[in-house]
Amino acid sequence: MSNILYEDKLIKVEIEPFEIPWIKIFTQESIKEFSQCSSELRLYIFEIINIIEKAMLKDLNPDKINIASFGNYVPHVHFHVQARYKNDSYFPEPTWGTKQRDMDFEIKNLDTFYKNLSILLSNKELIC
Repeated sequence: MSNILYEDKLIKVEIEPFEIPWIKIFTQESIKEFSQCSSELRLYIFEIINIIEKAMLKDLNPDKINIASFGNYVPHVHFHVQARYKNDSYFPEPTWGTKQRDMDFEIKNLDTFYKNLSILLSNKELIC
């Protein structure tokens, strides 16, 4: 499966290969700060994050959803959406933090989740 789940003229949605479900949303245009995005693009990004979070909650039963936006190494507007589990390797730390343990379970049907999310994103109404 390709790492790109969805792409249009405004954004690209990718899978970050990791032990937990992790999705990244990038603006297509190279924009350094979120506040520099048009109001339509900001709203669109939040709509995409909302779709991803709801799908993760419904299909993956995580203990928590983490949403982050870091751009120190990649100075390009992007967001991370992660399904977190109390017994994943890093919880309660961020995935960029100190590993707490080895993850001792497998998330079932992850490939199916990604395929369904790709379809869901492709079939949504474009608000911009």
